[in-house]
Amino acid sequence: MPVILRLKNYRFFFYSNEGNPPEPHHIHVRSGHKEAKLWLAPVAMCRQTGFSSREVREIITITNIYQTVFQGAWNEYFA
Repeated sequence: MPVILRLKNYRFFFYSNEGNPPEPHHIHVRSGHKEAKLWLAPVAMCRQTGFSSREVREIITITNIYQTVFQGAWNEYFA
């Protein structure tokens, strides 16, 4: 489970086995027992469990800021 970014209380990562065939580019976010999955192109919330609406907005903002970093890490890891 490669961690790409730790920011505030959030850990942004992807699972090393993302299915066969792999799903489109996405990132997982975890904070404590809360977790979310976001598509990267375009950035959109796929699903989330436990985050408040404020946290969801913050996670989407962070994902937009680091979108190219996340996509680059995805391409490098799964290439």
